[in-house]
Amino acid sequence: MALSVQRGAGVMSQIVANLLFPPVCAGCRVAVGGPDALCARCWTLLRFIERPYCDVLGLPFSYDPGEGAVSPQAIADPPPFARHRSAVIYDGLAARLVAALKYGDRTDLVPLMASWMGRAGEDLLADAEIVVPVPLHRGRLWRRRFNQSAELARALVRGEAARGRALASAPLALARVKATRSQVGLGRRQRQENVRGAFKIVPGQRAAILGRRVLLVDDVFTTGATVGSATLALIRAGARDVDVLTFARVAAEE
Repeated sequence: MALSVQRGAGVMSQIVANLLFPPVCAGCRVAVGGPDALCARCWTLLRFIERPYCDVLGLPFSYDPGEGAVSPQAIADPPPFARHRSAVIYDGLAARLVAALKYGDRTDLVPLMASWMGRAGEDLLADAEIVVPVPLHRGRLWRRRFNQSAELARALVRGEAARGRALASAPLALARVKATRSQVGLGRRQRQENVRGAFKIVPGQRAAILGRRVLLVDDVFTTGATVGSATLALIRAGARDVDVLTFARVAAEE
């Protein structure tokens, strides 16, 4: 009886909330039927990444080369992480969603973005033992007030909990010890140099990483320089393996 009353109260609260604050499209703010949704027009503007793609870099193929295929980019320049997956191509609406979250305090976008990431990285989540977000430097975190990658990682862990899996999380395991400049506008080599030695394991957090398969979470994958540097720090701390999951990635290696 008590449980039925609680459920009824929850439904009524949601109805009232929808009346006071009608759900709007995450992309263009027009009215939609429910929370965490896109309108039909905005939905068509997103380029979701589906198979076939490179088994290592998650880079979409223009044709199907067969299961487990690896791109020439991954063969020529193998990344330090084992696998990368991303939900959408980083352009147009996807880029605006990332900017709105990162610079516009749109943390209301996190559940929607994380749900797409969970679908894209289903195989990575199934193998992961602990989730670690890419950290911000303390100066940038102070200015921005939150770390978008940590918010996405938290939502992913909660999503796994809803499916009955207790996935461990270490949001403070990594520290960004180097105040890097923005990666925007930098070439591949400049990006790599910019984040070289930028990450270290926080003292006392090594035990959480040692011998475990880590899922590293970030918002955008461009050249892989940032997650590559973070991966090396995790491996040096004793991680058994590292996979990377991001919301968006560029359409091709730059």
